[in-house]
Amino acid sequence: MRAAVIERYGEPPVVREMPPPQADVGGTLVQVTAAPLNPVDLAIANRRFYGALPKAPYVPGREGVGRVLSGPGAAAGTRVYFETELQHGSLAEQSLAGGALLEIPAGVPDQVAACLGIPALAAWLGLQWRGQLQPGERVLVLGAGGALGMIAVQAARIMGASRVVAAARSLKGLSRAVELGADATVELGEAQDLPDRFKQAAGGELDLVLDPLWGAPGLAALGALRVGGRLVQLGQAAGPEISLPSSLVRGRQLSLLGYTNFAVPWELKKGAFLTMAEHATSGRLRIEYEALPLAEAPQAWQRQAGSPGRKLILVP
Repeated sequence: MRAAVIERYGEPPVVREMPPPQADVGGTLVQVTAAPLNPVDLAIANRRFYGALPKAPYVPGREGVGRVLSGPGAAAGTRVYFETELQHGSLAEQSLAGGALLEIPAGVPDQVAACLGIPALAAWLGLQWRGQLQPGERVLVLGAGGALGMIAVQAARIMGASRVVAAARSLKGLSRAVELGADATVELGEAQDLPDRFKQAAGGELDLVLDPLWGAPGLAALGALRVGGRLVQLGQAAGPEISLPSSLVRGRQLSLLGYTNFAVPWELKKGAFLTMAEHATSGRLRIEYEALPLAEAPQAWQRQAGSPGRKLILVP
């Protein structure tokens, strides 16, 4: 089969022939039809991931969409969303599911379904489940120009936020966020007075922040929260560390909430996926993606490293 392969850590994948994966006892073999690229794929390949790492060479891609070939997870031919086994990822013609499968509802195209996985789940569940977003609250979405942020802006609006502020470096991304429902935007190119700019854009202090950035923007967002406000932390695109004053956390009784998809129960992810699929089918949730042939995996890898501003889907 054809596959994108990480031959050595720190290098982009190469596309070549390799033996198809062999399903172990209990494993499910899937014919891949859509393989999304995610920041976590690059983090693993560059040894920046905090969890277990596969042994190189390996096929990247932590999630995918396809049809079951064999295995106990679902009947052969069933169209499914799946998370992959670590060594045999989705950037290939065939892949191994690493756990439970989710049957994709009729009417949801494969490539749209591929956009409702890792980043979309983090956006939706980060706001709803971890952040406990309540109707009428003011919400700030950091990194709003990326695939996760664009889902989060729409999710906050669907969940009843009274005001949604989008913050990003990309002016094009901010313009798109407004089209998707953001009430106001903040450009992150200038770090000065960010807490005040966040509050001004929100029309007051923030109730909830969704933060895939950390670094200076994350610290500034903490400074814009109301007493008892919450920040859901789910990434470090702007930096892995901050210097956080104790007085800021204590004085405002802030809640700093970590989030990772890997710790979320499958039933919660399944429910969020199906809810987003319903919103996408009805047009309430707009999905932006670009489909590319598997042969262009090396180029797509480089584009992902530069934050393409849309979901990149590889099609074997």
